[in-house]
Amino acid sequence: MQRATFIRLNQVVPRVPGREFRLPFDFEMREGECWAFYGPNGSGKTLLAEVLCGRYGCARGEVEYPFLDQLRGECGRYLYPRQFIQTVSFQSTYSLANFRESYYQQRFQSQDLETSPTVESLLGRSASPAEVEQVLDLMELQPLRQQRLASLSSGQLRRMLIAGALLKHPKMLIFDNPFIGLDEESRRRLNRLMTHLMAAGVQLLVLTPVLRDIPPCTTHVLHLENCAPRYAGPVEGFVHVEPQADFAGLSFPEGTPQTTVGDYREVLRMDRIDIRYGQRLIQRQLSWTVGRGEKWALLGPNGSGKSTLLSYVFADNPQAYALPIWLFDKKRGSGESIWDIKRRIGYTSSEMHLYYLENIPCLSVLESGFFDTVGLFCKCTAAQTRLAQDWLDRVGLRHLERQSFLKISSGEQRMLLFLRALIKNPELLILDEPFHGMDLSHKRLCQRLIGCFAAQIERSLIFVTHYPEEIPPSVNHRFELSAL
Repeated sequence: MQRATFIRLNQVVPRVPGREFRLPFDFEMREGECWAFYGPNGSGKTLLAEVLCGRYGCARGEVEYPFLDQLRGECGRYLYPRQFIQTVSFQSTYSLANFRESYYQQRFQSQDLETSPTVESLLGRSASPAEVEQVLDLMELQPLRQQRLASLSSGQLRRMLIAGALLKHPKMLIFDNPFIGLDEESRRRLNRLMTHLMAAGVQLLVLTPVLRDIPPCTTHVLHLENCAPRYAGPVEGFVHVEPQADFAGLSFPEGTPQTTVGDYREVLRMDRIDIRYGQRLIQRQLSWTVGRGEKWALLGPNGSGKSTLLSYVFADNPQAYALPIWLFDKKRGSGESIWDIKRRIGYTSSEMHLYYLENIPCLSVLESGFFDTVGLFCKCTAAQTRLAQDWLDRVGLRHLERQSFLKISSGEQRMLLFLRALIKNPELLILDEPFHGMDLSHKRLCQRLIGCFAAQIERSLIFVTHYPEEIPPSVNHRFELSAL
């Protein structure tokens, strides 16, 4: 017996200037199906999903919601698709708290951390105590119920987002890049949850740019390229070999700064420090030394303190002044400003991405790397602007130069923030899970650029990932944290 139609697109052309489908689009999802929208960055996955849930209108065609027609008949009033379709994505973090009014370093300020809502209080704003208890159990959030939102790790924050979505009793959940930032156990937990939700009658849609992140519960695949379908059908019939792009000839553009490396022996030394987030102890009596020119992988599960540790290095966390930490052979708090430190370091991370909410051209995002600011507040020289344009040309993103950073895909945003960390050719490059949301081609391109950077023997690298296969070949040291 054929299942009933859940959503249908009939000859749809989205009303989104500059991000249009080349041909009118047809699509049908039936009840009980789990679809994966797969395709490279900028292929139209998120755009199509936003059309499905009613965020964008149609220049042509229509979107039908048979499941809503049934609900309307039961309640006798008009219902909107977005009331029953919830999205869990990196960007949906903005809905949990007022991130637009926050600043990047605020999450490390004790007085500001205390104003952040707790997990329990935030979930309880729109649900009964019984519902909150149920979702806390389901998402394994009970131990975190009194923890502040700003102190959650990537994996914990993802569970919080899903919990908030479930409390709205959705008929459909859209997971946009659901596995980014999650350690292996968190990925297994999320896969089990998806299977549970399907069994409970919730429609699922997963958006991903990489084949490995198509979840086991997937029943159907839509493969998109350049806003056009390449395949739409059962997962068993989907055969695709990811492109093997060759970036062997790629190098840094001419004009890349070749700043003389300072006179020091150690980039970093930490001597038996405790890592805390607010009043919470994350690591005890930690020691780590990174020598000049060394290339390190920093590893550990979600919540083990990797990002907080790096905040000590990149001068974002005021706790560092009171700790036995040396950067470039100088004790923290010995008279240097945070800008003295930042100008020697290139940095990108999920936290940086989350707070980089600037409605500025993509070229300006890249140029801001010269000044280590979130946003561009200084005027670049003509040479700096040419170099930023050369970088965009070199990686095939020149077409984004004048587009708003907030209007491009999350994978394209991550690519720009990666280049922003590289643009001044820093003495120390810190890449905290830099490949979030990138397709395989962009990951390989970035790996090649990391290789170019690492070939400079006096420059140092700290690389963070939850996927061992992503660790660059140049890395020859590992520092692994475990959860307390």
